[in-house]
Amino acid sequence: MMQKAFNFVLLVAVFLTGSCCAVFAGQIFDRIVATVNGQIILQSDWDDAVRYESFIDMRSVQDFSPAERKAALDHLIDQELLKEQMRSSDAPRASEADIEKRIVEIRKQYPGAETDAGWQAVLAQHNVTPTELRARVGLTLELMSLVDARLRPSVNIDPASIERYYNQELLPQLRQQGSGAVPLAEVTPKIKELLTQEKVSELLVAWLQNLRAGSDIRTPDAGFASPVQVQ
Repeated sequence: MMQKAFNFVLLVAVFLTGSCCAVFAGQIFDRIVATVNGQIILQSDWDDAVRYESFIDMRSVQDFSPAERKAALDHLIDQELLKEQMRSSDAPRASEADIEKRIVEIRKQYPGAETDAGWQAVLAQHNVTPTELRARVGLTLELMSLVDARLRPSVNIDPASIERYYNQELLPQLRQQGSGAVPLAEVTPKIKELLTQEKVSELLVAWLQNLRAGSDIRTPDAGFASPVQVQ
């Protein structure tokens, strides 16, 4: 329970990009699959999104269903909406220390990545370069900071909610695991943070819905897709 994290990836994990272009007569062509207030999202961006998400989820690209691929495009659209908000604010840049810390966390998920050679093999398997990974992790952290600064101040977790979670969620889990009960006071800070993160996630969904409603978004669902030459 206490390891349940703010699953920002599911909501804005929108930090995915790829490549799927056709070559003809020495020229590379891509396809516009969506626009967000005039900002273009290419087929290569969409394919890259799936590729990077497969890396984060420790899955194969081939395992992604059409619905999951569509979700990746939705994430890219949400990302663009949040980037617009970030450009109009004084959101701080992610520090190199925070980026490195997150990369270390990702690396720990992969068996054999303890060594530099093993880690390089993992990145190569998913066609992710160290530079790309740092850029994507940095953007993720910056968007998370934006969301936190915007939404967290409006969240108020009362003592009754904490006690209810303790009695209805935590204690049954501990009993099922055969663990002894822990005092409410001892776990109150962790429960409060967990409930805060869950509420921020709910508010983020609503915020993105409002941003979408006030934006000019064109997607394949609306029959929008056109080729574009990429130099």
